[in-house]
Amino acid sequence: MKLLILGGTEFVGRAVAAAGTARGWRVTVFHRGRHEPPAGVESLHGDRTAEDGLAALAEGDWDLVVDTWSGAPVAVRDAARLLAGRARHYTYVSSRSVYAWPTPAGLAEDGPLVEVADSAADSTGDGPYAEVKRGGELAAEREFGAERVLLARAGLILGPWENIGRLPWWLGRIARGGPVLAPGPRELPVQYIDVRDLAGWLLDAAAAGRTGPYNLVSPPGHATMGGLLEACVKATGSDAQLRWTDPEAVLAAGIEPWSGLPVWLPPGELHDAMHRGDVSRALAAGLVCRPVEETVADTWAWLRELGGTAPQRPDRPEVGVSPEQEAAALGR
Repeated sequence: MKLLILGGTEFVGRAVAAAGTARGWRVTVFHRGRHEPPAGVESLHGDRTAEDGLAALAEGDWDLVVDTWSGAPVAVRDAARLLAGRARHYTYVSSRSVYAWPTPAGLAEDGPLVEVADSAADSTGDGPYAEVKRGGELAAEREFGAERVLLARAGLILGPWENIGRLPWWLGRIARGGPVLAPGPRELPVQYIDVRDLAGWLLDAAAAGRTGPYNLVSPPGHATMGGLLEACVKATGSDAQLRWTDPEAVLAAGIEPWSGLPVWLPPGELHDAMHRGDVSRALAAGLVCRPVEETVADTWAWLRELGGTAPQRPDRPEVGVSPEQEAAALGR
């Protein structure tokens, strides 16, 4: 199987490349050359935002294409247009953010989408994330044909190679030990997908010729905030004491959900949208999610290999509360 990854050196793209090479596939990664590609892949260089930036893809053919782009939809359009006659199947890594707000609990793939014009596929601007991702979906389907495009609507993604900082922040904080602000309730469900489970499912689904949208996160109830943070304590071996705190007290301390305390959202509309999605279609198509303890332990092992500091995407803000905010919320 010949696989082309548009990206392939960071987080999701890197996991897809690793999964492809592990299968013995011929894997090509197209990237800007800012990061070392995984071992065992063919590397092509180009900048999708530059004039003639796709020149390295002017020749060659592939069975499967996986596109991890999260910027202006025009980049998806141009790549898909160039490859449409030389590749059998196109997977666009999209997002559950494409659903119209508010996103109710249990929303499946047939739910209403954010409203954009068809011309969103040609947009050259970044714009709101939901509209950008929906524009990318439209571009991929228009250029390749919906009958050859898989739309992978991922939710929260965790695991090794994370360059957003969510799970690495929790691991780093808990490794330091002492009283830790743990946002409750302890039994609050969280939905995420391990990047390796996402990558493996993408390749299985693409090879099988699956098309259309799939929500890709763990099943409801797969993990809780308690399970996630307790796994961090176990993996790091620290003396951290989790101080479970009611959502009202966390919010009253001026701490922002999601960005201040990564992954966590208090019960309500935001939590329903992010952590209570319907994934029955993906489960029926073979999605299997590993235990939260494995995701946490492997991410910690990877962080230790790096010396404890995870890579950070320059276009994303750093996450996590300051020690002063945490101490104030704990009343210390």
